[in-house]
Amino acid sequence: MNKKQLTERDICTKFITPALEQSGWDIATQIREEFPLTKGRIIVRGKLHTRAKHKRADYVLFYKPNIPIAVIEAKDNNHSLGDGMQQGLGYAEMLQVPFVFSSNGDGFLFHNKIAKDGIIERELALHEFPSAETLWQWWAEHKGLDQQQNKLVTQDYYSDGSNKTPRYYQLLAINKTIEAIANGQNRILLVMATGTGKTFTAFQIIWRLWRSKAKKRILFLADRNILVDQTMTNDFKPFGSAMTKIQKRQANKSYEIYLSLYQAVTGNEEKKNIYKQFSPDFFDLIVIDECHRGSAAADSAWREILEYFSSATQIGLTATPKETKEVSNIDYFGDPIYTYSLRQGIDDGFLAPYKVVRIDLDRDLTGWRPDKGMTDKHGNEIEDRIYNQKDFDKTLVLEQRTQLVAKKITEFLKQTNRFDKAIVFCENIDHAERMRQALVNENADLVAQNSKYIMRITGDNEEGKAELDNFIFPESKYPVIATTSKLMTTGVDAQTCKLIVLDQRIQSMTEFKQIIGRGARINEDYGKFYFTIIDFKKATELFADPDFDGDPVQVYEPSGSESPVPPDIPLEEVAGEADKEGMTYPKPGDDREWSGIAEPDDEGGGVRRYVVANVPVTVAAERVQYFDANGKLITESLKDYTRKAVAKEYATLDDFLRRWSSAEKKQAIIKKLAEHGVFFEALADEVGEKSGKAFDPFDLVCHIAWDMPPLTRKERAEQVKKRNYFTQYGEQARKVLEALLDKYADEGVAQIEETRILTIAPFTQFGTPLEIIRAFGGPDQYQQAVNELEQALYNA
Repeated sequence: MNKKQLTERDICTKFITPALEQSGWDIATQIREEFPLTKGRIIVRGKLHTRAKHKRADYVLFYKPNIPIAVIEAKDNNHSLGDGMQQGLGYAEMLQVPFVFSSNGDGFLFHNKIAKDGIIERELALHEFPSAETLWQWWAEHKGLDQQQNKLVTQDYYSDGSNKTPRYYQLLAINKTIEAIANGQNRILLVMATGTGKTFTAFQIIWRLWRSKAKKRILFLADRNILVDQTMTNDFKPFGSAMTKIQKRQANKSYEIYLSLYQAVTGNEEKKNIYKQFSPDFFDLIVIDECHRGSAAADSAWREILEYFSSATQIGLTATPKETKEVSNIDYFGDPIYTYSLRQGIDDGFLAPYKVVRIDLDRDLTGWRPDKGMTDKHGNEIEDRIYNQKDFDKTLVLEQRTQLVAKKITEFLKQTNRFDKAIVFCENIDHAERMRQALVNENADLVAQNSKYIMRITGDNEEGKAELDNFIFPESKYPVIATTSKLMTTGVDAQTCKLIVLDQRIQSMTEFKQIIGRGARINEDYGKFYFTIIDFKKATELFADPDFDGDPVQVYEPSGSESPVPPDIPLEEVAGEADKEGMTYPKPGDDREWSGIAEPDDEGGGVRRYVVANVPVTVAAERVQYFDANGKLITESLKDYTRKAVAKEYATLDDFLRRWSSAEKKQAIIKKLAEHGVFFEALADEVGEKSGKAFDPFDLVCHIAWDMPPLTRKERAEQVKKRNYFTQYGEQARKVLEALLDKYADEGVAQIEETRILTIAPFTQFGTPLEIIRAFGGPDQYQQAVNELEQALYNA
């Protein structure tokens, strides 16, 4: 056997895997070949998307099914022993494992990050590969784990037998949390972007602690009924009869896993504080979902629960830690033990990227001042001052502004898909209702078919809230458009939401991240790969803030400051009271979930808000921005993006021509450029052919990147025919090549490079594929004829 002729896969099968088995590794539970790390970032341009190449390790070795411990990167035998090491180190860094191996089948290069003798890399023979027990012993000693800690850390996660492994970042979050608890840490903060599986991660953490009996009674706290119910029926379902939901005033203490709303266990009166029916040491683990909400404030009624059960280990989960001068997650939980950000999720291809359509309205930019003595549509004299974006839809309503926003939203949906789910974030409930009315009028045809096409979903409206589940479930066609203010900013798992509209001034980074998170989920079954943000109020300028996707920084100032009440203060603390702007909040006891919604007090005197009907509003500017590889929003045309993408691969035109000419299959080059986000069909449209089929990718690249005049495929085919190219072949071969040339003109180079094309018309009239290939003298001669035909096409 000539090892040099073996493929990389052959090297794995014949040399690496047998070496692992010989060292005692279990192929069924400890060896994972071609282990997927990422899915490949989704690249969006215009209405099209593609996925970049995903990352996949040749081998990931697990000590236990939940504990990755080593990475092996394989190469074929034409490479040196260590050629895969740098690639392997990159994968090991992602997984945060200490041992990395590279192999070409002759042996292993071993990289030991925790080597005691200072020799980090050494060569090993195939039979010298260390056993799983050896590697784990080194790692456990390095971490300083005693026998009891080791038992907890190596407790298996839940598996339903489907061989489904948590994603790499979920494994890290789970394992880091378990290790921290094993080491005695009792306050833990996990930061994971919306849509990355916080609840699933929490379940696996709880499962391992529960099964190992390290934690016996556990409380999971959330602040939305829908979150608790979804959690029980989905991720937490394996807990079965050991699990209950706290909802009645008398607590049942016979369960082990408890789920509850904050609101269900707290109240302003002592008798309503159901949590005090449990002894302070009843729970030994509490997990707080969306902990940036009520529990972040030091004087919160919800914080009382955590302090009452202070002896319990407490884990805070959030996508957006709240760090202001008034409230702080870090002050309570400590620095995050692990962070997986929105940017990381998008880069890895687990979260949907976004494009931003910024629409600036003239009145928003220049403001508006009433004429002296001018009255609104209700006869109220309008206070004489300049009204700007801060006032619109709060103290002053320009009806034509609302109508224009509704018109632009509808125009966008008509250009994309009118049944794409959309959330329109408005300033308040009144604004959400007026926006609903304006959208109804813009979409009268679809509303006539079903009145639930557009719904206002706000905390005060039972009909709207009743439709929230239907908006969320991908299978439910209606509602399609939801207008809201605060109710849908968090905890709403809208997997198929493709459009987020911001007609709300957003000053809080926490709130902004939560809103953006509503669109971040991918649902490939329903064609959801990215989402669009239409921004009317410059909210997306927060993308430029360094804090947008950076690590949370503690800025909390403890008691004694004169800071005002934070804008999204919990319901129980302000119920029935008015804040400085005359806003009133729902009183306790109405059992409706907190919505963060406040409306001006009609009994406070004065005008609620001016409503002006006849002030014209127009679009001043509109532009589309894309999320680039560095996490920046850029305004860039498809041509500019293509030019940059091609330049990264090919330094000059000559470089491109040389590599195109030498490529055995041109489709390989086309595919590689497509993975970098070069959309050939969309480029053809921009170049001038609406059909998207006239230009070859070769011509599009040369034209866009180096300004060469493009030829259509038909023009290239005609030039080959004029040169009497086929006379060198026999009659049957000549007819086949002429048919291939016609296929190229119609469908492109990819088609003629596939031999299965010989099984379809018109080739079937020339004989079977085997007979056609024999007419050229054999498979090699046929392939050579196709290659020469391509050379003739591109030499033209």
